[in-house]
Amino acid sequence: MSRIFTRIIDYSLLLIAGTVLALVWANLDHDSYETVAHALEFVVNDIGMAFFFALAAKEVFESTLPGGALSSPRESAVPILAAVGGMAVPAGIYVIMVHLSGLPELARGWAVPCATDIAFSYMVARVLFPAGSPAIPFLLLLAIADDAMGLVLLASFYPQKAFSIVWFAGPLVVALAIAWWLRRRRVRSFWPYVLLAGTCSWIGFHEGGIHPALALVPIVPFMPHRMMDLGIYEPTEEHGADTLSQFEHWWKVPVQVVLGLFGFANAGVQLAAMGAGTAIVVIALVVGKPLGIAGFTWLAERCGFRRAHGLSWGDIMLLGTVAGIGFTVALFFAIAAFPAGDLLDQVRMGALLSFIAAPIALLLAMVRRLVPGREPRAASAEE
Repeated sequence: MSRIFTRIIDYSLLLIAGTVLALVWANLDHDSYETVAHALEFVVNDIGMAFFFALAAKEVFESTLPGGALSSPRESAVPILAAVGGMAVPAGIYVIMVHLSGLPELARGWAVPCATDIAFSYMVARVLFPAGSPAIPFLLLLAIADDAMGLVLLASFYPQKAFSIVWFAGPLVVALAIAWWLRRRRVRSFWPYVLLAGTCSWIGFHEGGIHPALALVPIVPFMPHRMMDLGIYEPTEEHGADTLSQFEHWWKVPVQVVLGLFGFANAGVQLAAMGAGTAIVVIALVVGKPLGIAGFTWLAERCGFRRAHGLSWGDIMLLGTVAGIGFTVALFFAIAAFPAGDLLDQVRMGALLSFIAAPIALLLAMVRRLVPGREPRAASAEE
């Protein structure tokens, strides 16, 4: 049973189950679904998702430590620039299509196709690429950079209400002071950081107009941590004795439960809601991601940087397609960008249908294998 539960957690099956349940319920009895989903929205979106973004921030922060994927500017330059392209081009395609469609009310959702769902993209990439392929660490590095920039976009462009510098800065300064004091006192438990500093930060974000789901992000770097990064999804990380690793280990399962509830509370869209916004989001993600990632990788090489040895242009287009799976973060951006209504439903459906990037990537991988004269990469390619 423990092995089955581990698979459920590792493959985010709770999120998928919550999403499917929401879609079925919303299309069978929309009114009762809305009643239940509305009751969950605040607790899940504003409180529970704070721990999801905290774990994302943890990966970003550790990647900047010595040995981390973002610690060397020269080594990380290509995937970081690729991530910029993977956000800029989809956003550009979205804006252009909104303009051409004559639907300016959709313009607020320009950041929705900027998102990459790191968990699902990683799972698909493991199926498509052989062990030892440099494409997988490239995708993970790109997704980490995407997460970091996504946090900035969410905080900067999607305030929940009018921004108040006093309400935001006051509690946040108190929160950072508490976190700094706890660090100085060498407090090893993560609970004081979450309950004391995290609560003050959440109040500041909520009352100041910044989405409170980001409240734990500035607290994460203060938790005691190892001095070097072992690597994302490294098995030995789970057994780390440092506070930050223990925080991740403890919250890994609860966050998956939160994601299941998030999928249930936010993915209940009636199939009749599909419209122009749906098509625009899907096209921006599925077309814009590979074009942006490949284009900015080419630009990085023109600037003198080099992609990993053994990483072909075919690999880049393939992993760019995989990165078009927006799902979780795309849903979150949609909810932040639009009030409840038809527009939100259209864009949410687009975020859900971005899963079409997975079978497209699988088809492209099969076509590549059938191309004559294509030399297989060495399994020992540098990562």
